[in-house]
Amino acid sequence: MKIEQVYALYFSPTGNAKAVACRIAGKLAEELGVPCREIPWTTPKERTEQSFKETDLVVVCGPTYAGKLPNKILPDYQEKLHGGGALAVAAVTYGNRSFDNSLAELCAVLEAGGFHTVAGGAFVGTHAFTDVLAPGRPGEEDLAGLDAFAGKIADKVRNAGEIPAPVVVQGDAAAPYYVPKGVDGQPAKFLKAKPQTHADLCVKCGLCARNCPMGSIDLSDPLQVPGICIKCQSCVRKCPRHAKYFDDPAFLSHVQMLEQNFARRAENYTAL
Repeated sequence: MKIEQVYALYFSPTGNAKAVACRIAGKLAEELGVPCREIPWTTPKERTEQSFKETDLVVVCGPTYAGKLPNKILPDYQEKLHGGGALAVAAVTYGNRSFDNSLAELCAVLEAGGFHTVAGGAFVGTHAFTDVLAPGRPGEEDLAGLDAFAGKIADKVRNAGEIPAPVVVQGDAAAPYYVPKGVDGQPAKFLKAKPQTHADLCVKCGLCARNCPMGSIDLSDPLQVPGICIKCQSCVRKCPRHAKYFDDPAFLSHVQMLEQNFARRAENYTAL
């Protein structure tokens, strides 16, 4: 099949999905001898409609939230990405627990949106909630695996005489979300939790507000979070003063449970 352009499109609040998407797309472009273009798709301003065509190969990557795609971002995936017959690589990241059904859901969304999925993968990255889980990942070993995966995709695309059948991946796109639990084993309910701010550390630079995927932090007063919080940790991770934090007891109990039960090295998953 003839590919003229590779794209890396990513929803990436903490940077893991960006790292994965750009690594795969860059290697694919190198292998196929075509240009590569990044499409950041994280903030509300960035999540514009994107249309592709039959000669495009698009790597679409985003994080796993509660075992699926983030529910507040799902409508954007469904309504703003128009495949136009382009080939797609579906990729998700996860923080060492499990990707559950997020990859299957992303594949289903892309196929419904006019893409032809040729490969899929789930890749481990440092958990957004805590550095205890998958610290430093994706690391060098992970990146080498991404390169190898991209090489196999390039071979598949080059050798395909016609549009391949949709890739088959683990998971159930229609399955419910994972229910977070606390250290007591009971459901941890923290949907209404929002980031707090150490007022003595905050210099009101506005970086957290400008990077918030939901546009929920007040730019004129970053201590205020009037909008919806999806617990992505972008504001916590990106604050240069370490002024943002979460103190919700149920949230902290869930983080503790994850640290206690999912500290083993989780593996990446790929399908072609």
